[in-house]
Amino acid sequence: MTTIAPALIQATVDDLRRHAPFSEMETPHLEWMASRLGLAYYPSGAVVLDPEAGIPGWFYLVKQGSVEAGDAAKVSVIRLLAGECFPLGALLSGRAVANQFRAAEDSFCYQLANADFQALLEKSTVFRDFCTRRIASLLEQSQKAVQSEYALRQEEDARLERSLSELCTRSPISVTQGTPLRFALNAMSAARVGSVAVTDHDQRPIGILTLKDVLSRVTLPGLDLDTPIEHVMTAGPVSLPVQGTARDALLAMARHNIHHVLIVKDGRLQCVLSEKDLFALKRMSVQGITSAITRAADLNTLKQSGRDIASLAHSLLAQGVEAETLTELIATLNDHLTRRLIELETATLDLPGVRWCWIALGSEGRMEQTLATDQDNALIFTVADEAVRETVRGKLMETALRINNGLDACGFPLCKGGIMASNPKWCMTEEEWRGQFSRWIDSGGPEELLNASIFFDFRALAGEEALALNLRSWLASKVRTNPRFLKQMAQNSLRNAPPLGLVRDFVLSEDDAHPHTLDLKLNGATPFVDGARIYALASGQPVTGTARRLFQAGRNLHFPDEEIKSWVQAFHFIQLLRLRHQHTQQRQGIEPDNYLDPDHLSVLDRRILKEAFRQARKLQARLALDYER
Repeated sequence: MTTIAPALIQATVDDLRRHAPFSEMETPHLEWMASRLGLAYYPSGAVVLDPEAGIPGWFYLVKQGSVEAGDAAKVSVIRLLAGECFPLGALLSGRAVANQFRAAEDSFCYQLANADFQALLEKSTVFRDFCTRRIASLLEQSQKAVQSEYALRQEEDARLERSLSELCTRSPISVTQGTPLRFALNAMSAARVGSVAVTDHDQRPIGILTLKDVLSRVTLPGLDLDTPIEHVMTAGPVSLPVQGTARDALLAMARHNIHHVLIVKDGRLQCVLSEKDLFALKRMSVQGITSAITRAADLNTLKQSGRDIASLAHSLLAQGVEAETLTELIATLNDHLTRRLIELETATLDLPGVRWCWIALGSEGRMEQTLATDQDNALIFTVADEAVRETVRGKLMETALRINNGLDACGFPLCKGGIMASNPKWCMTEEEWRGQFSRWIDSGGPEELLNASIFFDFRALAGEEALALNLRSWLASKVRTNPRFLKQMAQNSLRNAPPLGLVRDFVLSEDDAHPHTLDLKLNGATPFVDGARIYALASGQPVTGTARRLFQAGRNLHFPDEEIKSWVQAFHFIQLLRLRHQHTQQRQGIEPDNYLDPDHLSVLDRRILKEAFRQARKLQARLALDYER
């Protein structure tokens, strides 16, 4: 090993700055590190680290060449290129490495003694943050690059992450129950605001009255202004704690189609925030879209709303909104549009004694829709008289066909696989659905289960939610009694290996239709979706979103929190790449898809994507351990 001479410290610092996290570290810390670095040469095939050596004595950073980590049979697990470091987990936890590290070609590695590594953790917050929150730290750097790329940087305080307590800059306009309307309206007029909160005598909110309410409930009916306000207010107002964020308020407005949210502390009213208060982003108008959807009287209006949802998604993406918020917001607005279309098409549906529920499946069921999504939906229904079952099914399917075609016109293409409520295979009674799930669980083959997996992500969207909730409860009990089913689901998932390469970073498609690309949906997001679904079913969790499933099921199954967080962060980064890729395609007039050429990524994003695929591999390794025995 050759010690770096003092004259070369600056050159070493410059070399380190080409890679994260060193590009963000303070110069004195980098100089301290560079003065203590050694440089080692490893010929191709040479062992760099071995589990039998015990706790590693060095922190390694690949300078040139590449290093593979694999098992004793020389099966490669990961491949590390220039700028990547190892073995962080072993050094942080004071244990031996789990895999053998060996040079995949003639390679040079910087080396930092373990004692100096530990000292650097104390000196540099940036370095410590990277080592302990590896993928999260890289994601934050990537997010900065995205905002710069679109030239729409957010304010330094990150609008959507601002605490609601920061936004409560003025005292709320409120009155107590029993107050005559006259006084409430005078208070609104004097303060020039569009709403007044109603509280009990302990300042706990019990309602809200807006100018829109005044028109419909006071002015038009000619109500006496001495009427107590609780007679016309909207009871049970949506409220959020001061610890929440502007993002929480945004999603609440979208879900409930409201103009205002009440902010509370320890249950007591602190302020009233309107959408105008929340956002200085002039092009962002969630409430405008939801209001237009609510008022829509025909398909043409909803078609415009579909275009508006896509435009809003593009705007938010360009402003740096993260994937989790964006996909949930897209799904929430799409839910509003779908429900309104269903309301319009079922307004004249006359089926006495019939209960029905429209359910969303797949990415919509998980609330993880991107900019390129088709429709996956189905119907559950019950009849009081079995003699009319087929007649009812026929009428429901006729209505569903109009809804499916309407959604297609609004920008949600028909499912090529026919997984839609207008298909008689997926318009079934509650008992028929139980029979179908029983066949999948008890005797379904691998291919059949692979095609059926999205049905396990169902979520009630319109109609009688109880039908879907009852089916979900029954399904949870059914799955727990059949370990064979979960094992087969796991085996299906493990067939879809993350595309990490041995020679290059990634294994790229050789398909003539999409050459030299990665399928970010199938090979990127799907391993996380599949793993989360399996563990949620195994633990009886009713949630359908991938991140929520991982957190809830993972903790129920006693997975380490840091492991779960890394999986979720990796999944969200892949979702973000999908959104960015589709955004670029749509701006260029190209039909959006999930096929990305990694050569178009920045060095940082390639590195994070590789780390995300490694996390997918780790999730699959846990699945194999749990279900391959």
